[in-house]
Amino acid sequence: MMEGMNNPAAIIEPYRDQTGGTISALRALVLAQGYIRDVDQQAVAELFNISQAEVRGIVSFYSDLRTNAPANKIIQVCQAEACQATGCRSLTATLESRLDIAMGESTPDNEFALEGVYCLGHCANGPTALIDGTVCTNLSSADADSLINGNPDTAPTEIVETDNQLIFNRCGRVDPLDFDAYRADGGFSTGPTSAESVLAEIRSSGLRGRGGAGFPAHIKWQTVADQPENQKYIVCNADEGDSGTFADRLIMEGDPFLLIEGMAVAAGAVGASKGFIYLRSEYPEAAGILAEALQIARREGALNEIFDIELFIGAGAYICGEETSLLESLEGKRGIIRAKPPLPAIEGLFGKPTLVHNVITLCSVPWIIKNGGEAYRRFGVGDSTGTMPFQLSGNVKRGGLVELPFGMPLGEFIDAYGGGTRSGRPVKAVQIGGPLGAYLSREHLGTPLTYEAMAAIGAGIGHGGIVVFDDTVDLIEQARYAFAFCEHESCGKCTPCRIGSVRGRELMEDIQESGCTKEKLILVKDLCEVMEKTSLCQMGGMTPIPVESAMQHFPGDFGLEQ
Repeated sequence: MMEGMNNPAAIIEPYRDQTGGTISALRALVLAQGYIRDVDQQAVAELFNISQAEVRGIVSFYSDLRTNAPANKIIQVCQAEACQATGCRSLTATLESRLDIAMGESTPDNEFALEGVYCLGHCANGPTALIDGTVCTNLSSADADSLINGNPDTAPTEIVETDNQLIFNRCGRVDPLDFDAYRADGGFSTGPTSAESVLAEIRSSGLRGRGGAGFPAHIKWQTVADQPENQKYIVCNADEGDSGTFADRLIMEGDPFLLIEGMAVAAGAVGASKGFIYLRSEYPEAAGILAEALQIARREGALNEIFDIELFIGAGAYICGEETSLLESLEGKRGIIRAKPPLPAIEGLFGKPTLVHNVITLCSVPWIIKNGGEAYRRFGVGDSTGTMPFQLSGNVKRGGLVELPFGMPLGEFIDAYGGGTRSGRPVKAVQIGGPLGAYLSREHLGTPLTYEAMAAIGAGIGHGGIVVFDDTVDLIEQARYAFAFCEHESCGKCTPCRIGSVRGRELMEDIQESGCTKEKLILVKDLCEVMEKTSLCQMGGMTPIPVESAMQHFPGDFGLEQ
């Protein structure tokens, strides 16, 4: 691991001319020697002709870019909601007691370190932890000693079978790197298709972005296509960081050529010649499979001089799931939010028109083009067209991924596929849409899983993650966590998010310690209003959603009148 300590230039030289090379070079230093020294930062500054202050800014922004020698054994325990629902806090407390250190600390001999992470993408089998590159799942407090002394057993995420799979019909059933099998199953078989006809099919399908906002895909496509620039880009947002979501990971690991084909079709429609997959560093298996799949696709002619795709690995920042932050990171900079306008579709990567979509959106494209937009629209309800890979996790007996047309009631979905709570206790709350999603009560279980029905109750579909909590959950603690998560992950650019999250966490801790009063409640509501209306992006703008929904739907937890 320490072979590059005396020659950082040799480690970073291969990244000189790569897109986002500064971040890739810094990641390479961490992989080679464990951490980044001052002399390494100086070498990076010289290679990329930027100031050392800029390099320090990048290093300080991303959690993967360590500047201190790491402990011999780092135990990273997921602290996100899906793992909270299954006992990660108890597991963390036991580990802290066994090692006599707090989360974020190392033992005096630097033998062990205990770190928190926020989603490892194995939410259906929480609590989870990462040790020496191995994900350990289905943990409990009883596993603390085995985590310290050796790795406990692991278990794969279960994919729940359905009869409505348009995207996941091959995933888990085939060799993901068998290009001939993919082609035999109809892959890359549409032949030359005009840009106008592809755009028309996407428009008629009603496809909406599956990354969270549910924005109509055809509007983005048409906007990029209409730009007169010669250079355009396709960027796949594979920075899947929301707790309770793992669909992107599964499809990238199980059927990577589907994503490659979807990007290629989109590129032809909008006139892009270059694509990038921005993948979170927490998905090393997906990284290996995608890298090999891209090589195979080039060898087989599916990627060529007309359109090619590069894989870029992030360095640990939840905020980079926001499209403008992602673009800044892809350019090798701190992932600071950009103000809009201009929209990325007009001025995106390196100031050029850029189509940014998440993995599942792009993986929906091949089916639509092969079968037609109208056929796709027949799945779902109203403007919630097609299928959605809903991901069920938290306190359920059986978690996993279920691809279904929109429209099944939330409670029916949980009962049919989750099989009840793992603890055997009643369901109290369900969070849908990731850490910025609403907490729903049992009264909402009859709500159909559609964009419109969820919006009507102040919630959202998000990336399709559904996390179940039993009646032991404390909604004050969940509201506190929402503010704390925003504080931890904020890019820091705008005051409402950067400062509002801190004040919100402090308010919730005060409520925990001394109870909720009318005055404190007014402060929380005022703070949420400021964050919602004045934050630059959804990180600060949506943090009030879990907080306000917790107070509205679970007033008893806050000592308020029912």
